[in-house]
Amino acid sequence: MLKANVNTAFALLILRGFLGLVFLMQGYGKVFTWGVEGVYQSAFASYETMLPIFLLKAVAYFTSYTELIGGLLLCLGIFKNYALYALGVVLLIVTFGHGLSQPIWDMQHVFFRLIPLVALLLIPNEMDKFQLEKFWRK
Repeated sequence: MLKANVNTAFALLILRGFLGLVFLMQGYGKVFTWGVEGVYQSAFASYETMLPIFLLKAVAYFTSYTELIGGLLLCLGIFKNYALYALGVVLLIVTFGHGLSQPIWDMQHVFFRLIPLVALLLIPNEMDKFQLEKFWRK
């Protein structure tokens, strides 16, 4: 029985770490490599005829920094649920944006991040034993 609990906790560590790294590295690229203004110009500016510029810029900053910070929080295992909620909102925004530019059935940008995110929300938090938050709450 103990082995199954360790395996489950380790599997959740890998799942949370994977998703955290995907978002962290994506946010890192947007914030530090391309810069949020560069991301805006390459990915958001084409929607200026459909949506207000202030909203597009706000979304560019929100999604970029949420991916960076939320990914880091997931990797560390602190404020996990809040990070998952915020990253879930990012995925909804991304789905809407991609739906404006191409057929919505092409989910390659979203789906591989959505599945682990939903899994982490559905699995009881008590099973995810390897979180920094667990150590300071004891």
